[in-house]
Amino acid sequence: MTVLGALACGPPPSHEVTARAQPRLVGLIGLGAIGQTLLAVWQQAAVPGHHIRAVLVRRQQLDWARALVAPGITVTADIGELLALAPHSIVEAAGQPAVAQFAEQVLQHGSRLLLLSVGSLADAVLHARLESAARRSGATLLLPVGAIAGLDGLLALRQAGLLRVQYTSTKPPRAWLGTPAAQQLDLLALRAPTVVFEGSARDAARLYPKNANLAAAVALAGLGFDRTAVQLVADPAASGNTGRIQAEGNGSRLDVSVAGSASADNPKTSAIVAHCVLSALANSAAAIAFG
Repeated sequence: MTVLGALACGPPPSHEVTARAQPRLVGLIGLGAIGQTLLAVWQQAAVPGHHIRAVLVRRQQLDWARALVAPGITVTADIGELLALAPHSIVEAAGQPAVAQFAEQVLQHGSRLLLLSVGSLADAVLHARLESAARRSGATLLLPVGAIAGLDGLLALRQAGLLRVQYTSTKPPRAWLGTPAAQQLDLLALRAPTVVFEGSARDAARLYPKNANLAAAVALAGLGFDRTAVQLVADPAASGNTGRIQAEGNGSRLDVSVAGSASADNPKTSAIVAHCVLSALANSAAAIAFG
């Protein structure tokens, strides 16, 4: 049984790799920028062997969401109604409050949960509850890693003896608007790269819940939330978001950076995140999968 997993965004399975015959129903929690992008991408290239069955939104969003989604997708504000449709996988794209509200119930039901708000696991009590629920039901809590690469190498270094991990996230100043950084700096007046946070992954996830999900994923794959050093940088010259992992183990070093465009609707996240969710679903259902 897998309790915590991580799938990097990699090449899609080849044409020779086919999904298992039984279609898998997928539910979605949240219809913000990531949720809408995921649905739009799905319309262009659906994941073989999967069908989006339902979307969970806030009650006041019901009419708006029903007008937005494709026919055949149930829109509900009731998590019980979503789970009654027996989805094999549920994608959380609604933020840390939604994880606290719904994740344990999803895992208790036995559905696999693809968690995008990875920073929510910095809450040690919630982390323990979700892991326990997954163990009891046999469900999987899967962490699609979105816009970062190198977690496979980090996991290998951890197995061999990991000594130090630092994660650096660099984004344009506007990506830090609405965060504690905006209370300390005139972000839009910056003329040089500026560190807006330096500390542990646990504090980064707590203070920057919409910006530090990849930092949380690095922490979970490496030395944990308290021993993973995080630096968050506002760079006026940055055209997108860059994540860098630097790690040292017994006789080995890892230094990997990934740069990508920010989401047009949400500069705090990368445009490729929705594609990585689809990649994770396709990989997990393939007859030959990447580990």
